[in-house]
Amino acid sequence: MRWVVSGASGFIGTALVRSLRADGEEVVTLVRRAPSSAGERRWDPAARSIDPNALDGADVVVHLAGAGIGDRRWTDERKRLILDSRVDSTTTLATEIARRDDRPTTWLSASAIGFYGDTGEESVDESSPSGAGFAAEVVRRWEAATVPARDAGVRVVNLRSGIVLSPEGATLAKLLPLFKFGLGGKLGSGRQWMSWIALADHVAAIRFLAARDDIDGPVNLTAPEPVRNAEFTKALARAVHRPARLPVPAPALRAVFGGFADEGPLASQRVLPGRLDAAGFGFVFDDIDAALDAMLSRR
Repeated sequence: MRWVVSGASGFIGTALVRSLRADGEEVVTLVRRAPSSAGERRWDPAARSIDPNALDGADVVVHLAGAGIGDRRWTDERKRLILDSRVDSTTTLATEIARRDDRPTTWLSASAIGFYGDTGEESVDESSPSGAGFAAEVVRRWEAATVPARDAGVRVVNLRSGIVLSPEGATLAKLLPLFKFGLGGKLGSGRQWMSWIALADHVAAIRFLAARDDIDGPVNLTAPEPVRNAEFTKALARAVHRPARLPVPAPALRAVFGGFADEGPLASQRVLPGRLDAAGFGFVFDDIDAALDAMLSRR
């Protein structure tokens, strides 16, 4: 198959492209600079422009581009960038896909479990309604931007990703240095639920969904067993053989991250992969200790 991938330079995109090419799949990546190889096509999502030949012969489009959610403090300017980068890039692809006669059969478009807001102690799946807050509003508009492609007859899957765990990912990249020096601990109360997925399972789920032409709409990419933050931090400490004795109080997180603190590390999200489970997807990592041990031992 011929795949077209946006956001291919991110840690998820890099892993996906590597996996596809290792299996002999043809991959074209969308880049914002001048293309440097035959496997690249230029686009400018902010200007809603794309090389008219970018999707030629594409069977599957995987859209992973968007500004980082938790890598900087949420200012008004940052929040505009988070929203605009998702809506503009998704609209660019949706418009291009819809106008073509030779449309791809499948579009897997990034989304997030932020759709559900703070779920507290409640478990939610794809049948659950949207929650409140900035992240939920972003996801609603992000997913709505895919509608023109769906209306044109393309199968669209909205990949509602949880926290994707990898040493190269934002969450572990920030926490590992602290935990390796014995400076880690639970965030806030530590009782909030975290819905996570190992990078290897995330990539496998994308490929699984690309092959399942009977699945469309929202799909939660989360492991079957969410964990409380205190449990996650203890597992991370065990994986690096250090204690986890220095909790980070909620006010400190709010001082560093602004509004993201209450919709990110302090939010409780107990999100289950209902549709993946029903489709028979096999998770390699459904236990947080095994996932962290495998990632960090390989590293």
